Amino acid sequence: MIHQRAAIREFTQTAAGVFVALFAILMTTQLIRLLGDAAGGRLASEAVVALLGFRAISYLPVLLSLTVFVAILMTLSRWYRDSEMVVWLSSGIPLTAWIKPVMKFALPPVAVIAMLSLLLAPWATQQSETYRQSMDQRDDVARVSPGAFNESSGADRVFFVESIAGQDGKVRNIFISSIQNGRLGVMATAEGHTETQANGDRFLVLDRGRRYEGTAGTAEYRVMEFDRYALRVETKEARGLEDSPRTKPVWELVRDPRAINLAELLWRLGLPLAALNLAVLAIPLAFVNPRAGRANNLVFALLTYMIYSNLLSVSQAWVAQEKLRFGVGVWAVHVGMFLLLLILFHRRQNPLAWGRLKWR
Repeated sequence: MIHQRAAIREFTQTAAGVFVALFAILMTTQLIRLLGDAAGGRLASEAVVALLGFRAISYLPVLLSLTVFVAILMTLSRWYRDSEMVVWLSSGIPLTAWIKPVMKFALPPVAVIAMLSLLLAPWATQQSETYRQSMDQRDDVARVSPGAFNESSGADRVFFVESIAGQDGKVRNIFISSIQNGRLGVMATAEGHTETQANGDRFLVLDRGRRYEGTAGTAEYRVMEFDRYALRVETKEARGLEDSPRTKPVWELVRDPRAINLAELLWRLGLPLAALNLAVLAIPLAFVNPRAGRANNLVFALLTYMIYSNLLSVSQAWVAQEKLRFGVGVWAVHVGMFLLLLILFHRRQNPLAWGRLKWR
């Protein structure tokens, strides 16, 4: 049918623009947060790009769901405003006939949302936590970037290394500033290397250099020359990953049916179901009365999306707190929205009956 091909083509074009805009907003906000953490020393600067990619995968299910909903809503709303929908409806095509092109357009993204929600998003969350932890547990030597000043994890030393030479980890032209017992110490040497003792302690060994030590604000300084100076490198203790349901694969959630795991499973199953419901729900919500405000339906549609999303979150929280059974929470919100969908379709297809009901 002509209207189906036209609808699917415009749905796809609109969805591409909406996705690019939403994805750009998401990446910008996440990048600002990560850069803020890196600037505050809570995150290694070289981890920003990797964590940004992992977060993008984690947020993609919600982003795609919103993209599908907004694309269908914007396309059909424009058709109502330009009277194209009036032409189609006047030619004998009922409103329910738009379900088929909407489903053809929405099913591939919904399948992607299901795959992301059930498989890839938990993997990305786990990889993000693992990568962040591995970066946090690096010792001070591993944090050093040649040609830049680097602060130690304890914020009590500042390192500068001009270059790293060879496979043995030797470094050239080292500058270290540290504060010990209230006295400022500055060490400079042309060469150094790292050593690991039998008990696992690591040391940064400086060869043939000088140490300048004194109190800031006074002229009392001591200058010492050394042939070998070893600094113990502090390493953070390794800790296991937090046992969070958000990082567990689906089969582990099913195998361990605790309330908190079932709540996470409810959320993952709810995302593709909500995307499918919202895609069809956008058809009656797209109605625009040319004599009324054009923004009314968009406001109502966005409120519907927010209410739907919040109800899913509430159901997840209630299941986690054992206030609601999983068997009820997993379908209750979706059935409620499906009933709303039927009511809206009936109202749009029988406006006179609803008008008489309103007058009574």
